Amino acid sequence: MDTISKDTLQSIADSNCDNVFAYLGRHALDESTSIIRVFLPAADKVEVIDYQHGNAVAVMTRMHEAGIFSGICSNSDCERYRLRAYYDGQSVEVEDPYRFGSSIAESDLYLYAEGTHEKAYSFLGAHLITIDGVEGCRFTVWAPNALRVSVVGDFNFWDGRRHVMRNLLPTGVWEIFIPAVDVGAMYKYEIKAKDGNVLPHKADPMGFYAQKPPEQASIVIDPHTYHWGDDHWVAKRDSWTNINRPISIYELHLGSWRRVPEENNRYLSYRELARDLIPYVKEMGFSHIQLMPVSEFPYDGSWGYQPVGMYAPTSRFGSPDDFKYFIDQCHQNDLAVLIDWVPGHFPTDAHGLGVFDGTPLYEHADARQGFHPDWNTFIYNYGRKEVVSYLMANAIFWFDYYHIDGLRVDAVASMLYLDYSREDGQWIPNAYGGRENLEAIDFIRLTNERVYKNYPNAMMVAEESTSWPGVSKPTQYGGLGFGYKWNMGWMNDSLDYMSKESVHRQYHHHDMTFSLYYAFSENFILPLSHDEVVHGKGSILDRMPGDTWQKFASLRAYYGFMWAHPGKKLLFMGSEFAQGPEWDYNNSVCWHQLDIAEHKGVQTLVKNLNSIYQQTPALYENDFEENGFEWIEADDRHNSIFAFIRKAKSGHGDIIVVSNFTPIVRTAYRLGVNMPGSYIQIINTDDTLYGGSGVNSCDAMQSQEVPWHYRDHSIELDVPPLATVFIQLKG
Repeated sequence: MDTISKDTLQSIADSNCDNVFAYLGRHALDESTSIIRVFLPAADKVEVIDYQHGNAVAVMTRMHEAGIFSGICSNSDCERYRLRAYYDGQSVEVEDPYRFGSSIAESDLYLYAEGTHEKAYSFLGAHLITIDGVEGCRFTVWAPNALRVSVVGDFNFWDGRRHVMRNLLPTGVWEIFIPAVDVGAMYKYEIKAKDGNVLPHKADPMGFYAQKPPEQASIVIDPHTYHWGDDHWVAKRDSWTNINRPISIYELHLGSWRRVPEENNRYLSYRELARDLIPYVKEMGFSHIQLMPVSEFPYDGSWGYQPVGMYAPTSRFGSPDDFKYFIDQCHQNDLAVLIDWVPGHFPTDAHGLGVFDGTPLYEHADARQGFHPDWNTFIYNYGRKEVVSYLMANAIFWFDYYHIDGLRVDAVASMLYLDYSREDGQWIPNAYGGRENLEAIDFIRLTNERVYKNYPNAMMVAEESTSWPGVSKPTQYGGLGFGYKWNMGWMNDSLDYMSKESVHRQYHHHDMTFSLYYAFSENFILPLSHDEVVHGKGSILDRMPGDTWQKFASLRAYYGFMWAHPGKKLLFMGSEFAQGPEWDYNNSVCWHQLDIAEHKGVQTLVKNLNSIYQQTPALYENDFEENGFEWIEADDRHNSIFAFIRKAKSGHGDIIVVSNFTPIVRTAYRLGVNMPGSYIQIINTDDTLYGGSGVNSCDAMQSQEVPWHYRDHSIELDVPPLATVFIQLKG
């Protein structure tokens, strides 16, 4: 006879039991018999059946009208058992999820709690496994302050009573193995907070796939089914991520690179993007693709910068395997892939991480630390070790499961400073009274260390807009440990200069030279990113002043200057052909403008700049070394001319760069050179091929023994209007 109390039965029926595994499932009564309890709402009758023959070894007694049954059987008959449940006369055989013990290793739990678990995704989340010969899915989630956590899904009528999880105390991790749940099952977590309220259903923080927004459920997948074809790439990855190689990055938003207007303006899928995007990027000569955030996000207008599913590539464009196919095809075509990563904040959507177990779990409780006023988002609590494990493991996850080559870390400055975008009284100083977020700094350093430990050839790139020292220096030397940093100073100064009417540029001359004072203090990437073509800023072309000819000429000259300036290159989609309108995430890039000669000319120029850049060591080998750059003329403000030399490590093949940012041809302009000989033009942004006026600096320029610019030899050239030219010693 079952002696379970009515109160306990009621607590199970109401899903209020604080330890349901202590009552449901099989429990030994003595050496020979056991009692089995099950909760099968709506069942009319339940039998315990023998595993080998399917014979009934116990007919269970209904203990509660909600559907709680119990039965006693001999241990020999129910060491392994199944259940036969009857519904309106029809029977179905099922496994009892409460007969399976925990399959989580204690080491995983402790590493997660210590903030050092590099692969927390290997046990948290939904994993297809086999226990005791039974196939199913193990669900695991961290919710330490919950009274009860249940898995709800399309396999249990979204009923939180049916699959209440066990709490693996004291870690706060909840777990259950549910037999027969397979690929494609949709699920969420139903969480009862300490105050007794049931929270809105939560998506899995470690979910590997999700429904297409606005739907919100997580989806069970097998992440190990895809067969990669990029072994050759992985073997030679170092040659593509080494800081001394040419890196030219094409940044894009997957949802608006190209759409299908005749099909309701739909997105291209990951596989369609692999078909169309990769050949285009290859033809244009870019070496890397950078994707704006791909982690699942609810709101299209955030462009992915408010992610709610950090471990799930967005389902807008296809499945996780489709995304793997895209990256695989990039690698098979010798293209590296970077993705934007957003560990600085997360949205307040009810199904996300906010107040996850009824308490501020992933975020700070105090809004002065836990809420971002700029984006109306929560800020991660980097002082919580489990949060550190969650985020650090996520960084590694993208390299591990998706073979990416690097992460561009968004809004690093907002993580480093406690007073970021806050007024006095709106932030809390650190333990030493300062404004630095010490916990975030530790997290950033740890993440970079662990990524580089596991993936030495990775690219970790910081979008960091302040003068924080050592962003791209190793942590052992006091740096943050990134491999690269976006040069936001160069971008702001140079765009500000280029936006001036040409007659006024002389008064802002050193906006273009100032970056060389600090160009070698970090491993810089020069970014003309999506941020520069949104929110009313207009396109890059639109920033150029003057009539149509001057706009295009200034832009071509600017691109030439950018490709010659120390630092790796990054250009946002559409900018490579001087898209006219500001970027609109709801529509395709303006490809029709390539029918216009001026736009086609800019595209051809960028293609040729990439080609010359890739083939010319002087333009990339010494990007981060002072001996790779030498000014010839930095002070000719009256002519708005800049001239400098880029140097190769070999000492041969140096490139002289001359930029004229006025619409006036500077005839017979004398330029000091280091070596005597005949000089030839490598590229001229004023070439008619690019839509220019065709002023040629000269087919060949023979040096003269005329001292100039503190050099013993010099050449004369006609510097084209609003143009940049590359010159090289012949032979």
